[in-house]
Parts: sequence; structure tokens; C-alpha cells
Amino acid sequence: MSTSSSSADFPPAEIREILHEVTTLLKERKETVSIAETAAGGLISSSILSTPGASGIYKGGLTLYTLPSRIAYAGWSQETIANYKGPTTDIVTGLAKHVRKDLESTYTVAESGTAGPTGGTTPNRKPGYVALAVDCEKGTFTKELNTELGGDRVGNMVRFAVEALTLLKEVLQEEAKL
Repeated sequence: MSTSSSSADFPPAEIREILHEVTTLLKERKETVSIAETAAGGLISSSILSTPGASGIYKGGLTLYTLPSRIAYAGWSQETIANYKGPTTDIVTGLAKHVRKDLESTYTVAESGTAGPTGGTTPNRKPGYVALAVDCEKGTFTKELNTELGGDRVGNMVRFAVEALTLLKEVLQEEAKL
């Protein structure tokens, strides 16, 4: 088994087109993005960072996978955690607003989902569910969906990244609705 990798291996093929579209728009507009992601596990940030010129558009990102990390870095309290019922558009809205304020980016993309292979019984805890938000000066745009990939953890993570970047593109092109 080979341990070498090349740029042909990353980012995943499914992400490349939307990534190129979003990073091109951000560069042309001289705008910036920051990321708050949970179930995508850093895939959104690392995909952006794989793009030449990323330092001109990327303000930073957080992988807030655990509830304690959200207390440490996302402004959560013990009360927030006590009331936590899984990923929702309210959760990602809060993450996006907090990170955008702290990192002073034009846009912040927030993602929280259930990648699988296991999950819960409520719709937002079933594998494949993801809540997304993009916060900017015009407001916070949200979207939620289920990938229908079931417990395919890696497949869900990739789809979460694609959907997050797609929402960002829609916001950039003023196609998203508040």
C-alpha cells in the first residue's frame, strides 16, 4: 500500500467543482470566509486551504466536534449543553454568528450534522442529517437536509461539505433566501 499522496487525491472529487466556484468568487470580490464545522470534521476548512491563494480568503476555522469544545471556543454554556437536542438550524446559526464575530470574516459557514454510522431516533439525529448556516452582514441563511446516504460516515461528511459550500455559493450569488 502506497503512503504517498498527490493533489489528485484531495480534496475529494465531489467537492472540487463547488470549491473552485466559491473560492474564485471570494477572491474576485476580495471577501473572506471562516468555518465552524462539527460532523464534517475539518473537511470544509482543509478543502479551502488546499486552494492556492487561500490565505487571502480564509480567516480561520474551528472543528467543534465535542460539546466541551463548543464551551471553550463557540460561546456555549453549561445551560446550552443541558438543553442540547442535536444539530438544528438554531445551533448552526449561533455557531456562525459567534465565529464570524470573533474571526471578523465577511462570511462564516457553520455545519452540524449526524454523519453516522449510528445516530438517534429523531430526524436531526439520524445519519445523513445536516443543518447549515452562512452568516454575513445581510443576515443568516440556513438550510437543513438529509443526504439519504444512511450510515455512510465518509460519504455523509463529503456531502455535508458540498452542501455547505453550495449554500455559501448561493449566498454569494444572492440566490439564497433568509
